[in-house]
Amino acid sequence: MNAALPFRWTGDAMVPLPSFAKRCDAEFVVGVVYNLEAIEERSAASHRHYFASVNEAWQNLPEGLADQFPTSEHLRRWCLIRAGYRQSRDVVASSKSEAQRIAAFVKPMDSYAVVTTRECVVTVWTAESQSMKAMGKQRFQESKDAVLSLLGLMIGTDPVEIGRAAA
Repeated sequence: MNAALPFRWTGDAMVPLPSFAKRCDAEFVVGVVYNLEAIEERSAASHRHYFASVNEAWQNLPEGLADQFPTSEHLRRWCLIRAGYRQSRDVVASSKSEAQRIAAFVKPMDSYAVVTTRECVVTVWTAESQSMKAMGKQRFQESKDAVLSLLGLMIGTDPVEIGRAAA
């Protein structure tokens, strides 16, 4: 099974929308019990507002920070990493100098990644995807709030004000 399938509750049963009936026939076996989980769709308006807010904050970064983030996307992903919405990978090298070489090699592969070295360990952090498919409504809202709070601290304003300015 790949993507979630849309069903409609009739009061008696969950019925697939007509355009998905053939796919259901191919994927499900009559008589087998399947677990059904409701997935609450997140708001496209909230998604757009979030990205506009990040862009607004990026345009208002203090000079000392602006040079660190060439685009609002770099800033958004850095904030996600800092807020804990990230994946982490460690590479153990045989020496500090090898760790430095590995870090220098890895960094250009993903300009959004945060790459650090500590002793002989290279750590690569990448931001968790906030796509509609990858992140549900609740987790997206939590990550959105965390990023906007961090941005508020960075530019010295209330996160609500960032959202108002972006609207």
